[in-house]
Amino acid sequence: MNHKPYKNLNNSKKEQIVTMFDRIAETYDQLNGLITFGMDKTWRRRVAKMIAANDPKTILDAATGTGALAIDLAEYSSARIIGVDISGEMLSIGKEKIKHLELDHKITLELDDAEALSFNPDTFDAISIGFGVRNFDNLNKGLSEIYRVLKPGGQLVILETSVPKYFPFKQGYYLFSHWIIPMLGKIFSKEKLAYEYLSDSASIFPYGKRFNRILKENKFVSIANHPQMLGIVTIYTAFK
Repeated sequence: MNHKPYKNLNNSKKEQIVTMFDRIAETYDQLNGLITFGMDKTWRRRVAKMIAANDPKTILDAATGTGALAIDLAEYSSARIIGVDISGEMLSIGKEKIKHLELDHKITLELDDAEALSFNPDTFDAISIGFGVRNFDNLNKGLSEIYRVLKPGGQLVILETSVPKYFPFKQGYYLFSHWIIPMLGKIFSKEKLAYEYLSDSASIFPYGKRFNRILKENKFVSIANHPQMLGIVTIYTAFK
């Protein structure tokens, strides 16, 4: 899990992740929509509906970035939502969006590290993570922290990249993710290395049953995975 965005630098993965997301914050939402052909919104809404179905009163959106998933959660749930991220620039974009949508009364964004959360144990009824866990410096440490602050019986829902299994979708995915996405990143954000990292990390991150096992090793129960769009992304659900 120590794949880094800037291989020529010696600083930690976490430091590089902060630098990378600070650099691409302004164009992140637009490029995310372009790269996924707008399906990112559909996937986030599915996550929001899964969480809202259990009627939580408090939700943590870890690795919230620009708050896109937190905003969708607010559409389907009356819960109080706290979004945390380690990128100050991503949070700044998110705060502007939340203010514009007049959702300040429902959503709070805070600078915090998902691998060392500042919250007390058993704080949240539900926790969401959208396209964030593969960027953790230490995956098990991050999941352990998520488990710690989740209430007993609380729900975890993760939206993360995966790799299609079958021909020709697997081959098409490889071509698109390793060639087209970095090119789009270079054109629209001037950060080709960032989008090379995002593509490479997606292809090596454990998914499906492998990630289910990692969740189980971190004490989560009732684990299920739900592949989306032929397995390009997967939604994972689990409980404490």
